[in-house]
Amino acid sequence: MAVHIRLRRIGKNPKGKPHFRVAAYDERTGRDGRVLEELGFYVPTTGEARLKSERIQYWIKNGAQVSATVKSLIKKEKKNAASSN
Repeated sequence: MAVHIRLRRIGKNPKGKPHFRVAAYDERTGRDGRVLEELGFYVPTTGEARLKSERIQYWIKNGAQVSATVKSLIKKEKKNAASSN
């Protein structure tokens, strides 16, 4: 079973307030299908993102593929963590 880490939309489109959850999925699952594990969330309108970095690294070490958007969120999170220290 191949695992992908990608976004799951949970916000409402007509209101213009999209929200996403970062989650680990089996590769055969659709965008809003069954989740293996929730790994954080992302609000693009405010740029707020909270990720469970340890769990994301666990999945990556076990062969999970990361989507381009989630990859950029991880990069931003690392940059913010380094600048706050």
